[in-house]
Amino acid sequence: MGRSNNSFIKKLKADKKAKKRKEKLVNRLEKKEQPSSGKLEDMIAYVDEFGNISDTPPEPPVEEKDKKNKKRTEE
Repeated sequence: MGRSNNSFIKKLKADKKAKKRKEKLVNRLEKKEQPSSGKLEDMIAYVDEFGNISDTPPEPPVEEKDKKNKKRTEE
């Protein structure tokens, strides 16, 4: 008679677990090798009025009061 099927299944599970552990180790090492500055400026993203994401901050909106004050000072 052959061996029990349970030992074969246990071996498959152990092999699968070891393979997954090895892949995680490789991924972790690859991630460590990638350069990362960790600066806050690199992590900030800005969203414009249309919902587009960009790295540069949007221009501040010009208020109506500022336009009126500029006209008065020019006169």
